[in-house]
Amino acid sequence: MDQGGAYGAGKSGEAFNIITFFKQPKTILRVLSWVFSLIVFGCIVAEGNDPKVGCVFGKDQGACSYGIIIGVFAFIISLAFFVADLIFPSISSASKRKKIVMADLGLSGAWTFLYFVSFCVLTNAWMSPDSSTVNNADNARAAITFSFFSIGSWAGLTYFALQSYRQGTLSAFAPSYQDPMQTESSAPYTSFPSAAEMSSPTNNYQQGPFTSEEKPSAEYQPPTY
Repeated sequence: MDQGGAYGAGKSGEAFNIITFFKQPKTILRVLSWVFSLIVFGCIVAEGNDPKVGCVFGKDQGACSYGIIIGVFAFIISLAFFVADLIFPSISSASKRKKIVMADLGLSGAWTFLYFVSFCVLTNAWMSPDSSTVNNADNARAAITFSFFSIGSWAGLTYFALQSYRQGTLSAFAPSYQDPMQTESSAPYTSFPSAAEMSSPTNNYQQGPFTSEEKPSAEYQPPTY
C-alpha cells in the first residue's frame, strides 16, 4: 500500500536532490557518527596497543577491546543507515519504512548508551597509574574525546528517528474521509420570522400550505313550498 510522505520522507517517486540530502541535519550527524567511529577504533587499533605494555588504557585489555568493538559496529551501522537514508524516499511501502525507522531508533538509542559507557570505561582506565608511562598519549586522548563526541551525534540521530516515527504514527491515524458537513453548501440558514415581523404590514411571510382560510357564509334562503 502506497503511503506517500509517511515517516518523515517525501512521497514515493518524487525527484531526489542530492544537495538537499547532504544539507539535512540528520545526514550531517550520520556522516559525523561514521567519522567519529573511524577515529575511535582507528586510534586504538593503530597506536592504542603498545607492544611492550599492552593496552595503553591502564593495561586494561578489556577497555581496548570494548572501544574497538563499539567503534567497528558503529562504523558499519552508520554506513548501512546512510545507504538506507538514500533509498528511503523511493520506498513506497509504509510497513517497510516503519521497520527502517524503528531499527534506526533502536540502534541509535543503543549506541548513544554504549558510547557513554565507552567514554566512562576509557576515561577510568586512562586515569590508572599504569597509563602514565605510555608513549601514545595523543591517540588515547583522541579515542576518549571522540567517544564523547559520539554520544552527542548518536543522541541526535535518536531524536530524528523518534521524530520520523511520530510522524508516521500520526499519518497512520489521520482520517481518510472528508466530513460530509463540510461539503454542503455554505448558504446561510434562514430562520423563522419573529412575532414583531409577522405583525408588520410589510411582512412577506407566506402561510403554510395546510393553513385553512375561513370562507364567507352565504345568507340563509328559506325554502319555497
